[in-house]
Amino acid sequence: MKKAAIIVSLAAGLSAAAAMAHDGKGPGRMAERLRAADTNGDGLVSRAEAAALPRLAEHFDAIDANRDGQVSAEELRAAHAARRGGGMLKRADADADGRVSQQEFLAAAAARFQRIDANGDGFITQEEARAGRHGRHGGK
Repeated sequence: MKKAAIIVSLAAGLSAAAAMAHDGKGPGRMAERLRAADTNGDGLVSRAEAAALPRLAEHFDAIDANRDGQVSAEELRAAHAARRGGGMLKRADADADGRVSQQEFLAAAAARFQRIDANGDGFITQEEARAGRHGRHGGK
């Protein structure tokens, strides 16, 4: 039972792993790949096990925050959160002062809305939102 809880915890770190090791086949597939990579079933991914996931292996040192040679679900989540937050700041910080003003935030939100609104009608449908979440913004 403990092993199952550890695997579920590791799978919960999926969003981070998806960012670091995305294979384009959705989060369910990534959970399978993480479980398969954890060959000893300890709920952690070692450097050797990470070799099965090239993008995770590429970023292993940055994700392994405590430098124990193992990547945990918590480390995956933290790496993903840091990556997403830093990216949002860089994209929204138009004057590159290291801070995002309300004006910059609203401008970034408007630009994202326009990218997701594939047909330009001023509304986002479920289909457009789904496509936007998966990076298929219609080239806007």
